[in-house]
Amino acid sequence: MTIPEGSAVPLPVDAPRKLTHLVGGGDRVFRGVLRSSGVAVLGIMAAVGLFLLLRATQALKVTGFRFLTTEQWQPDVHNFGIAAVLTGTLLIAAVAVCVSVPLALGTALFISEVAPPRLRRWLIALVDLMAAVPSVVYGLWGLFFLQGQVIGLSRWISTWFGFIPLFHVDGAEPGQPLASQSVYTASSFIAGIVVAMMVAPIQCSVMREVFTRAPIGEREGAYALGSTRWGMIRSVVLPFGTGGIIGGTMLGLGRALGETIAVYLIISPVFQIQPHVLQTGSNSVSSLIALHYGDSSDFGMSALMAAGLALFLLTLVVNFTASSIVARSRSGAQSEG
Repeated sequence: MTIPEGSAVPLPVDAPRKLTHLVGGGDRVFRGVLRSSGVAVLGIMAAVGLFLLLRATQALKVTGFRFLTTEQWQPDVHNFGIAAVLTGTLLIAAVAVCVSVPLALGTALFISEVAPPRLRRWLIALVDLMAAVPSVVYGLWGLFFLQGQVIGLSRWISTWFGFIPLFHVDGAEPGQPLASQSVYTASSFIAGIVVAMMVAPIQCSVMREVFTRAPIGEREGAYALGSTRWGMIRSVVLPFGTGGIIGGTMLGLGRALGETIAVYLIISPVFQIQPHVLQTGSNSVSSLIALHYGDSSDFGMSALMAAGLALFLLTLVVNFTASSIVARSRSGAQSEG
């Protein structure tokens, strides 16, 4: 075809080229397995929540909103609620987080930034072994060893900081060196320390993994500008790992809220709101279920299922919040350039 002289030459249309890729059979199987696993996890969680809801319906219809405000636990006379046990659960978890987070953070920084490679491998293995120890072992350790060692610390805190309601102990006699120390046993403080030893390895593993992903380029840049090791950690590693720190803390909190056997072995159950963490007597939702599961009537079992449903929803909120924080943080990203 001859184009007349002087006429415009049509230019090719500048359209994006369509890219296609072939998906092999192995990729299809891999994607199918991953999707099935994700759907299965969500399905199991939904099934657990639905099961608890159906079993708790009978009790919730009777008590209504009073279930969250009643302290007593007498389901056979329709006088029951989780106000006391939920308060104890939150206090034990708060003590556990306050003790475990500094311990886990310091250990994670030492392993990832300070320890030599040979020692680092041993420390990682030890932390992983601590996470694998059964909870009943921690409970026995706390009951027969730790409790006797912590009573002196509880008494010192109560003596000097007893003016703070949280640390006040009814019946304590700070001026009497021979006064009975039984008022400090089986407390939320002791149970919280034991739970802290259980959740610290989980928190340490999450934090350590995030710290090791801090960009090498930014580390070297900090050193090139004259920073010390601590200066590099403070300006690069900690800001980069903020999401991991928060996420690990909240994942440990979710574990602390649901701990059963260790808490059950240590605390002395009381069914009233006990805001004094150093004083004997506490309770938790999981310990309540373990205590009354074997001797409950059908209606009492429904009440226990309602308590389990409340704990399930609480831990679900905590874990989803932790996942959201980690997903929105910069932790795990690579440096630019």
